Amino acid sequence: MTPTTATHVDRALADLAVGEKVWADTTILERIALLTRTRVATAEVAREWADMASEIKLLDPQSPLAGEEWAGGPYAFLAGLNALVATLTKIERGQSPLDGAVFGRAPGNRVTVRALPVSVTDRLMFGGFRADIWLQPEVSEKAARASAGLGALDPTRTAGITVVLGAGNVTSIAPLDVLYQLIADNRVVALKVNPILDELTPIIERALAPLIEWGVLRMVAGGVDVGEYLAHHDSVSHVHITGSLSTHDVVVFGSGDDGRLRQEAGTPLLAKTISSELGGVSPVIVVPGTWSAADIQYQAENVVTSRLHNAGHNCIGTQVMIVSSDWPQKDDFIAAVRDVLDHAPHRPAWYPGAVARLEQLKEDTGHTEHRGPTGDRLLLDLDAGESTSFATTEVFATALAFTTIPGVGAEFLTAAVTYANDELTGTLGATIIVDPETQRTLEPPLDHLLEPLQYGNVGVNVWTLLGFALPRATWGAFPGHTLSDAQSGIGVVHNAYLIDRTERTVVRGPFLPFPRSILGGEMSLSPKPSWFVTSRSGRSTSEALTRFEAKRTWRRLLRVAVAAMRA
Repeated sequence: MTPTTATHVDRALADLAVGEKVWADTTILERIALLTRTRVATAEVAREWADMASEIKLLDPQSPLAGEEWAGGPYAFLAGLNALVATLTKIERGQSPLDGAVFGRAPGNRVTVRALPVSVTDRLMFGGFRADIWLQPEVSEKAARASAGLGALDPTRTAGITVVLGAGNVTSIAPLDVLYQLIADNRVVALKVNPILDELTPIIERALAPLIEWGVLRMVAGGVDVGEYLAHHDSVSHVHITGSLSTHDVVVFGSGDDGRLRQEAGTPLLAKTISSELGGVSPVIVVPGTWSAADIQYQAENVVTSRLHNAGHNCIGTQVMIVSSDWPQKDDFIAAVRDVLDHAPHRPAWYPGAVARLEQLKEDTGHTEHRGPTGDRLLLDLDAGESTSFATTEVFATALAFTTIPGVGAEFLTAAVTYANDELTGTLGATIIVDPETQRTLEPPLDHLLEPLQYGNVGVNVWTLLGFALPRATWGAFPGHTLSDAQSGIGVVHNAYLIDRTERTVVRGPFLPFPRSILGGEMSLSPKPSWFVTSRSGRSTSEALTRFEAKRTWRRLLRVAVAAMRA
C-alpha cells in the first residue's frame, strides 16, 4: 500500500475517532432523523444504484433479471432503514422494540418472535408468507423484551470504530452492515468497499451522505492491502467480514504456514472482536409427496432460481439437492430441474474467478452434465462420485448437485437433516420443500423435525433469500462457531428488532402460487415470486417495492400488486 493511501486511511480513522464522540452525543431522536434523511437520499439515487449494479453484472437494466439489482440493492436497504426507524421510535417512547410483537413457541422450549407479517401492508405484500425468529433455548420472553434494543438502549455508550469489509456480490450487504454496526452495536464505521463495486461507490456515497456528513461513516477504497491495514490498525476495535471462509481465516490468522499454525493453536493474529458472514454449501431438502406435473415444474423453478439467481454468486445459493431414492417422482423432478436449467434466461458469470472455478470443476468431474444455452450450468450426481469436494467447498457459481437418501415422510426428513448437518460445510441457510398434504401427515410435526437442523436461516417452500430481504429477520450462521472454525460466520446482522441471543429465522411460504394455492388448500394470494429467474415482472415488481419503501402510500402498494401479478 502506498504512503498516500495509508495517509488517507489514517485520516479517515482520525475523523471517526472524533465521530465516535459525536455519535455518543447523538440522541435517539436525532438518530431517527438521520436515518430518515438517509432514506430520502437513497430514494433519490435508487434508479442509478440499480442500473449501475446491473451494468457491473453484465445485465440489461431493463430486463426482468435486473429486478435482482433493485431488490438486492436499494429495496433491501430502504426496508432495513424503515424497520430500524420503527424500532428506534419505540425506544424513544420508552417502549421495548418488541412491544406489540407476536410471540410463540417452538420445540426445545424456545420462544419465537414474528418477523413477518408485522403490519397490514406486510399481509398484503407477502400474503401466505411468514417468518419467525427462534431465540436460543434459555431466552425467555421477558428476557427478550428487556434486552431488545442492544446498543440503542444507551446511545451514550459507544464501542469504538469498526471496519466493515464489504461484500462484492449483493450491493445492499455493505450498507446494511453499516446500519447494524451503527445502531445495534453503537460503533462508528470505516467501510472498505469491495473493488468489484468501484463504479457503484459514488452512488452509494450519495445514498449514505447523511451518515458521512454526520461524521460516523467513512468509505475507503482499495484492495486486500487496504483491508489488512484497516483491520490491524490500532484505532480499530472491531472487524466485520462478509466473504469467504478462506478470506476470514487469512484476515484473522494470517496467510501461509504461519497462519495455519496460528489457526491450529487458536492464537489469532487479529486481536479484536470479529463478526462475520461467510456463506457455505446450502442444501435444499425435497420431501417426497404426490405432486402434479404443475407442482413439479413450479418447484423445479424454485430450486433452479436458488442456484442461478445473481449468476450463482450468492453465499446462500443452493448447491446440493437432497432427494428421496424411494420417491416415485424423483426422476420426473430431476428431469424438470434439467429442463429449467436449460431454458432459464441466459446471463454470464460476472464475479471474478467464477469461470475458472467452473472450468476446474468440469475437469475434476468426469460425468458432469453441462446444461443451459452455453453449457455453463453444471449438474452433478454426487451418488455417482462425480465430486469428492462439492459437499464441502462453496463454488459460488452456476453448479448444482443432487444426492439421494432412502425413506419417506419423517424418516426421510430426519435422515436428510442429519446429512445436511454432518456432510455439508457451513450453517448459513437450508431450504425444505414439502407439500401441504405431506406436511399435515408428518409425525412428529414439521417444527420438531426442523429443530435439529443447525442453520441460521431455514426456508420452508421458500428460498432463504427472502430471509435476507426481511429486515426484522436475523441473518447469519447458526450460533456456536469459533474463530478457528468459523464455518458460515459469527454473529448476525439485519435483526431490526435488535434482539439479543437469537438462534435462527424460519421463513415459510406457500407450496403453490396463486390461484393454485387456493385449490391446494393454502390460504395464499401470492403469485409466482418476483425473484424467480423465470419471472416476467422481476424488474417492475422490485422497482415498485423500492418506490413503496421510499414513500409508503396505498397507490404505490397497488403498483406492487399489479406488477407482481404479471410474474
